[in-house]
Amino acid sequence: MREEIGTAVRLRKEGRLKESNERFVELAKKHPDDPEIQYQAAWSFDALGEEASAVPHYEEAIRMGLSGKDREGAFLGLGSTYRALGEYEKSDKTFTWGREEFPESRALQVFHAMVLHNLGRHAEAMELLLNNLADTTSDPRIRDYGKAIRFYADKLDRTWR
Repeated sequence: MREEIGTAVRLRKEGRLKESNERFVELAKKHPDDPEIQYQAAWSFDALGEEASAVPHYEEAIRMGLSGKDREGAFLGLGSTYRALGEYEKSDKTFTWGREEFPESRALQVFHAMVLHNLGRHAEAMELLLNNLADTTSDPRIRDYGKAIRFYADKLDRTWR
């Protein structure tokens, strides 16, 4: 089975997305209780732009206890897929859950900011983005102002007179 997964992943990396997807769908049928296969099947649907077909596989992978980096990736994939489908509340809940499990994940934070924007929660979105920018940039001028950026990140609507 591991060899079959490896072959399907290799096909995806080579850009043979449909063939990779077909293999993962077949593997998911043969091994419905394997969270890694469910995750890979979801990813293969996402790669094809078939987001709605990816959702149940992501959900199953998470429900079955996928772990580690793949679990983080499943939260990112599912939250992003919900957002792409316009299911903003589900996306927000997924990213919130993922960030609770992976609080240091910058990717989950940034993708969560996107759906917060969609939900009209602009201040929260900007706070996440500004803090990530201040914490991760290598631009020397932004780094010079990192302390100020972090200070204002959650005070964008406040004024001082």
